[in-house]
Amino acid sequence: MTTTTPSAEDTMTSGQARASTGALLLAGLRANMRQYGMLVALAFLVVLFQIWTDGTLLLPNNVSNLIQQNSYILILAMGMMIVIVAGHIDLSVGSLAAFVGALAAVLMVRHDMPWVLALVISLLVGAVAGAWQGYFIAYLGIPSFIVTLAGMLLFRGLTQIFLEGRSLAPFPDGFQNIAKGFLPEMGPYTQYHNPTLLLGLAAVVLLLVREWQSRRRQVEYALDVPPTGLWVLKCVAITAAVVAFTLTLASFHGVPVVMLVMGALLIGLGYVMRNAVVGRHVYALGGNKAAAKLSGVKDRRVTFLVFVNMGVLAALAGCVYAARLNAGTPQAGLNFELEAIAAAFIGGASMSGGVGTVMGAVIGGLVLGVLNNGMSLVGIGTDYQQVIKGLVLLAAVGFDVWNKRRAGR
Repeated sequence: MTTTTPSAEDTMTSGQARASTGALLLAGLRANMRQYGMLVALAFLVVLFQIWTDGTLLLPNNVSNLIQQNSYILILAMGMMIVIVAGHIDLSVGSLAAFVGALAAVLMVRHDMPWVLALVISLLVGAVAGAWQGYFIAYLGIPSFIVTLAGMLLFRGLTQIFLEGRSLAPFPDGFQNIAKGFLPEMGPYTQYHNPTLLLGLAAVVLLLVREWQSRRRQVEYALDVPPTGLWVLKCVAITAAVVAFTLTLASFHGVPVVMLVMGALLIGLGYVMRNAVVGRHVYALGGNKAAAKLSGVKDRRVTFLVFVNMGVLAALAGCVYAARLNAGTPQAGLNFELEAIAAAFIGGASMSGGVGTVMGAVIGGLVLGVLNNGMSLVGIGTDYQQVIKGLVLLAAVGFDVWNKRRAGR
């Protein structure tokens, strides 16, 4: 019986392959450090509070509550991320959300308007408000900080005027279901919510197809791709996460209606920012406005559209919040703009613009949401909660500054 020993050449080749794999992995982690870092932070928080609360955090009813409770912040965070990527800021979104919620309350409660028509009018008012602010910013050149600060005061005052300092309630059931409703049950009786299972299966298929298309595109353009084994492991992890989340929701009342709304926004806005011309122009303006203008980007038009989009999303968030409260209240929307900005920065936005993703904003919003929910479950007071959230935001922005300096060196 003979034995063979690997030659020096074989040893060198395997060593080079391992080094190449490690280099590719390290490069991928560096390229997506903020997003991967926040995903790791989110997973860590979930595990921490799941243990700390003796399993309460991931109970199906609490997961559904977590989604509905943070839905309006996540909607605002998606729009705020795009605003920040374009190199601007919007301080008016909380007040605009309160104003639109008050308007919807007046239309439905005082004037008995059908809730669908009231919702459409509310979204149109949000678009007009965003266009009004966008005009001053894009075409008159007034800094977004000043314009939206004025808008914050203006819309807060209009909210008080519309409601006359009182809350208006109740709303029709259809309107309340936007924030508190669930997808209806269909099909034969099982232990799980059937439509939720189908949606989870569709989500797994779509995510895996997207991963495969992305990898194939990278190969076609001769870009570095992770090793096949690592890519398969990533796909398995995505599938496991989606399946676990789907089964958790399906064991309660199923998918909340507002989650379907957020999913549609995430897919639509994500596609626009990744693939559409206007999305690439937003990144170009935030990265280098002068170079973008020289390249033919219509900076005024793009900036105007960014704020119109933010106005519509603020209006939608205001309607969702009002539907969840089942009332239009003068105190609605307080500090919403700060929560949305924090979610965007925690999710990977850069202070200087040009960097960030819509998915990153959702991850940042979920980090804040899990922090709020987990700390409430374990009995941490609101005063300490504010301190902790402030430190998390400071750490996220500090990490962004450190990452830029490291890349510059």
